[in-house]
Amino acid sequence: MGRSFAVALLITFAGCATVRSPELRVLGVHEEPRHEVVFVQVTNPASRPIQLTKLEYRFAAGRETISEGQLDLWRDVPAGEAIVVEVPVATAPREPLTLRGKLTAVTDRIVRIFNVSAEVQPGTK
Repeated sequence: MGRSFAVALLITFAGCATVRSPELRVLGVHEEPRHEVVFVQVTNPASRPIQLTKLEYRFAAGRETISEGQLDLWRDVPAGEAIVVEVPVATAPREPLTLRGKLTAVTDRIVRIFNVSAEVQPGTK
């Protein structure tokens, strides 16, 4: 029933100051009756806690959008720790997909937006 997907993820910070970006890693995909769920691990490498507030995302195969949306998160990530976020995708990928989006986080009362990009490769059950 469940399927796994290998993913390489690149995050870049959109801003002028040097800030350590949260690190994301896709852990897997779970089939649901109406959609797939991609499990994404978000790690905070900084020495201060961050609060994730939003993830805007888009899954695409080539230039065709397969699924897109926005997740309101309001999740705290302590310094050096990780959380798992479930990101829905409309259908199980039968070909490689690209996940692109923006991760919004607050640290020290400053809102920061991180650009997110990941390659999702179809896997086996």
